[in-house]
Amino acid sequence: MQALKGFQKTWLRGRAHDIKPVVFIGQKGLSPSVIEAVADAIETHELIKVKFLDFKDKQQKQTIAQTISEQTGSELVGMIGHMAIFFRQHPEPEKQKVRLPDRAK
Repeated sequence: MQALKGFQKTWLRGRAHDIKPVVFIGQKGLSPSVIEAVADAIETHELIKVKFLDFKDKQQKQTIAQTISEQTGSELVGMIGHMAIFFRQHPEPEKQKVRLPDRAK
C-alpha cells in the first residue's frame, strides 16, 4: 500500500469520527489474538478504531499502535485520547469500501 498523504489522513480521521471502536486493548496488552482481531477487522471494514482501556501513558499507546500497524500492514491514521485509528485499503478494487481522495480540496 502506498503511504497516505497528510490530507488523506485528515479525511480518514473525519470519516472515523462517527465509527465505534471494534477492538479493545486491556490490561494484558498486545497478544497474537488481539493482532488477529485487528487484522480481521481491517480486512472487513478497512477503517477501524482501537480503544486502549488500561493504558494511560501516551508513549506506551504509541508503541502498541506502531506494532499493530507493522504487524497488520495497516497505517496509523491518528491517535486521539485513548483511541487509535487504522486504515488499510482492500487489495481488490471491487471490495473497497473507502475511496480515498486523490488531491486536497
